[in-house]
Amino acid sequence: MSEPLYVKVHPADNVAILVNAGGLPAGTVFPSGLVLAEDVPEAHKVALVAIPAGAPVIRYGVLIGHAEQDIPQGGWVHEGILSMPEAPALDHLPVHTTATPHPAPLEGFTFEGYVNDDGTVGTRNILAISTTVQCVAATVDYAIKKIKAELLPRYPHVDDVIAITHPYGCGVAINAPGAEIPIRTLHNLALNPNLGGAPMLVSLGCEKLQPAQMLPSSTLPILQTGPYVVRLQDEEHKSFGDMVQAIMDIAETRLEQLDKRRRVTRPASDLVVGLQCGGSDAFSGVTANPAVGYAADLLVRAGATVMFSEVTEVRDAIHLLTARAATEQVGKDLIREMAWYDAYLAHGGADRSANPSPGNKRGGLANIVEKAMGSIAKSGTSPIAGVYGPGERVATKGLLFAATPASDFVCGTLQLAAGMNMHVFTTGRGTPYGLAMAPVIKVSTRTALARRWHDLIDIDAGTIASGEATIEEVGQQIFDMILKTASGQHQTYADHWGLHNEFALFNPAPIT
Repeated sequence: MSEPLYVKVHPADNVAILVNAGGLPAGTVFPSGLVLAEDVPEAHKVALVAIPAGAPVIRYGVLIGHAEQDIPQGGWVHEGILSMPEAPALDHLPVHTTATPHPAPLEGFTFEGYVNDDGTVGTRNILAISTTVQCVAATVDYAIKKIKAELLPRYPHVDDVIAITHPYGCGVAINAPGAEIPIRTLHNLALNPNLGGAPMLVSLGCEKLQPAQMLPSSTLPILQTGPYVVRLQDEEHKSFGDMVQAIMDIAETRLEQLDKRRRVTRPASDLVVGLQCGGSDAFSGVTANPAVGYAADLLVRAGATVMFSEVTEVRDAIHLLTARAATEQVGKDLIREMAWYDAYLAHGGADRSANPSPGNKRGGLANIVEKAMGSIAKSGTSPIAGVYGPGERVATKGLLFAATPASDFVCGTLQLAAGMNMHVFTTGRGTPYGLAMAPVIKVSTRTALARRWHDLIDIDAGTIASGEATIEEVGQQIFDMILKTASGQHQTYADHWGLHNEFALFNPAPIT
């Protein structure tokens, strides 16, 4: 791109972000007549007018900070010269005050999925072996290698065999406040729609998290030889080989059941789509996230469930979200989750300034206020129909807030526990993130990243910044890819390369 270009989001903004790859040098003249007073990196902010020390810096039409020194017109505006404003107070927030129009429902959109006995629908047909404790993880990993080599080829309609391993289960305060979060997360992970309602469990035997606490008998049907549980310490296992064989025997029974399943045409309303961003930059709130927000609105109109998350990345925009609550109770629930996380951070001696990351700052995000404004763009414009705590399984259609930390893998794990069967992940700095349990569509905020990582990025939203495409066009592309991927007709790059990161539990309870 030869012509200097910047993007101003809101008419009230006194800063804009540079679009040109590699940034621009001092003296560059924009078509508007603005002249850069100094070198400004790509995606970073430039002052559109002179901003005196102490004056507000406005982006997205909101205050993102105050200038700590005089900033000349054309100057580089970055985190080092901004002070961060206070977070919105949680009392006296607008609740259920924004009258969101209800556009006509989208009818006739379908995908090919696997119907489960509980009424949920999977986009994959996977056997998962859950674990109660880290002690058994290596044994389960060993058994899965043998299952994939010796058994899985006989069952061509099963997509994969995965392990749900984790560092929890023992050496923890199992009954302490907060312990319910990792326990219900593990419970609900085992019941994810993409696992076909066929949970099986490997236990050591002496751990604090016993199988009956993690997966009650109602979710573990009984075989003629016993429940779908292998306890490695049981007397019947005389050797490591016995343990592995016991796991393989139950796995084969489950594989036989899963292999009988076939994809059938289902309405788009059976989709449960999780939205997330990671490695964000200043383009996230201009290109990829608004496009995902447009796709989210289409999904909601089609009757689907759409989740956005990441508490610290919406906290500074909470006043905008409570106003969109579908009911007063939903607004109160949003405030409840913000207050819980405020207390959690305070107890750990941290606050919201711990976010953003160094990479976010190198990508032009000055602070969490600016990051939050870009993050909530993923939620589109639909009313927020429900709020769920970390690890809870969602049971509501429409746009939902599923409270999670912002950490990529913790958020992804908790969204899977919530019932996610499709995932959309936006990134500006780039990440090879992927999940074994659900397809991940990665959307880049910048064309330069999409070109450089051409075999990792599924959709380039950077074309919005360059004017080659509109938010609506890229949003439609994301919507279409969700349906094709959910149907097994398109493979994401993360799945092509087998990039499946480990599960990461959120455990705010003590470790003993």
